[in-house]
Amino acid sequence: MLGQRAIDPGPDVHYRSDRISSVNGQYFFSTREGTLEGPYFTRVDAEHQIERYVQRMIQSHQLIESRAF
Repeated sequence: MLGQRAIDPGPDVHYRSDRISSVNGQYFFSTREGTLEGPYFTRVDAEHQIERYVQRMIQSHQLIESRAF
């Protein structure tokens, strides 16, 4: 019988990678949808644009849901 020991890590351990990458001094971020957004001049600009991207995605989903009857 297979079992889990108390010292074994739980199944809820998740590893995340950084979504921001730098290519030739320009910054990009990757999305869950598989797109690469950018280029941005600084990492801070890319981080701000991530927040704006998420807000746009939320708004688009809300718009689609509001039009569905």
